[in-house]
Amino acid sequence: MAKEDIAVVDGSNVAYAELSQQGEPKVSNLVAVGRALEAQGYRPIVIVDATLRHEVDDPEQLEGLLDKQEVRQAPAGTDADFFVLETAEQHHGLLVSNDEFEQFREEYPWITERRLPFMIVEGRAELYKPKLARDGRD
Repeated sequence: MAKEDIAVVDGSNVAYAELSQQGEPKVSNLVAVGRALEAQGYRPIVIVDATLRHEVDDPEQLEGLLDKQEVRQAPAGTDADFFVLETAEQHHGLLVSNDEFEQFREEYPWITERRLPFMIVEGRAELYKPKLARDGRD
């Protein structure tokens, strides 16, 4: 694996990890995971579904992140999973998601080794540390 220190984030999965009090996916989850990855020395590439902008708790914040290209949006009418997986493959990066991607494992056999699970706890991202340690990081 190339040591580019890229982590491709399944942004829609992350946004839904902890919901707002109104049951909406949270933009702050994306920011928290990005910060946690940066603190571990990774450059996050966050990719979200086109529909997420209509579902999140703070559409203006998401638009700002999209404008600054801190978050990238998959084209409307496409499955963001494809773009998340292809980007992770091209960059030899980690895959940050709680999705197991079962239907894609034959095409992307590296998913098991490079998928980094996470939790959002009280607004902070907790990355699965043993996975990071296997990659040479603590």
